[in-house]
Parts: sequence; structure tokens; C-alpha cells
Amino acid sequence: MEHKLYDLRQEYKKGTLDEKEVDKNPITQFEKWFEEAVKSNIPEVTAMTLATADKQGRPSARTVLLKEFDERGFIFFSNYDSNKAKDLKENPQAALLFFWEPLERQVRITGRVEKISLKESLEYFHSRPMESQLGAWASMQSSVVSARDVLEMTFASMKKKFQNGQIPLPPFWGGYRVIPEEFEYWQGRPNRLHDRVWYKQENGNWKIARLSP
Repeated sequence: MEHKLYDLRQEYKKGTLDEKEVDKNPITQFEKWFEEAVKSNIPEVTAMTLATADKQGRPSARTVLLKEFDERGFIFFSNYDSNKAKDLKENPQAALLFFWEPLERQVRITGRVEKISLKESLEYFHSRPMESQLGAWASMQSSVVSARDVLEMTFASMKKKFQNGQIPLPPFWGGYRVIPEEFEYWQGRPNRLHDRVWYKQENGNWKIARLSP
């Protein structure tokens, strides 16, 4: 290896975060930071790490895309037979992590997970490009596939099957909502003395505290 990993360092000095100045509502604070990330032209600004665990507590993480958020929670979509879906069926808890490196910021969210309504899934599904709708039908997510050609052939078959009408929502595909119970807002600072502001829901209210870096 050309470089020693512990020599690869970066000082963070682009911003500050004060627990006395953040919004009392963590959703509103997220909206503020998210809009700033969008304006900064960060690639794949909706990308987030989704961490789940099965009933034995074995963790798994992958990158998914945030598709909607409001006071009720944070929504992403998946095949309901995927590995992540199996984890969530056994253990309906998850963690989300956004890392917006150009702003030297990250947001961590943890909470319980539930499926969204059929109406919500249907509305989003039909907003997707046709090719993405067909892709949902063609991919049995997380299952073993013998070759790329198999996927391409299945995609072509689905395209032919639905060529004369609206593509229906697959019964095995839809959305999940992460209902937040904790947030952590992290702003990189010099000397690794980062700012960390933590929200925790208690009796319907949000408690706010600063965490040591």
C-alpha cells in the first residue's frame, strides 16, 4: 500500500453547531440541513446508509435513497422479499446515516420501522420512470442469479408483458417509514473536537443535549 492509513487525515473547519441554536424540532432541523445540502450540489444528496439487524442481532448495512420525509418519519422503498425486508420483519428497528462530506456534516437517525400504506406505495411507484417500474418486476432482490443475461431477459420479458398498459405495482414491492426516536447532528470541527447535538423523544417531547466528540 502506497500510503499508511493513519497518515490520511483531514481537518474539519467549515462550520459550527450549537445546541442552543438548533431548532427544537429535529425534523425542522433536518429540513434546514437538507436544503443546505441540496444547494451545495452534493451528488446523491438523498443517499443514506440503512442499518438493520436480524432476530439474532446480526447487523447489515447498505445505501438506499430517501424518497420523502415529514413529521411522521423518513421513507425509502424496497422489495419486500429482500434481505433488508427480512431483517425488518424480524426486528422492526433501523438506523439511518446521512454523510454530506462537502459540508463536513452527518445526521444519524434511529427508530422503529413500519410499512407505508398501499396508496402511498402506489403513488410513488407510478411516479417512477417506466424502466424503473419494470426493474422492480424483473429483480427478485437479494436472490442468487446465475448471470447478468438472466436479468436482462427477465426485464425484456416484463417490458413485453406490460407494453400495452399501465404497469401495476408488484405485490412484493413498496415503502417503509422509519419513525424516529433519536437524532444526532454532527458537524466536523478542528482537532477532532466535533460538535454533536442529540435529540431524544421523551413523553412526546424532544430532549436536546450536546454529546462529547
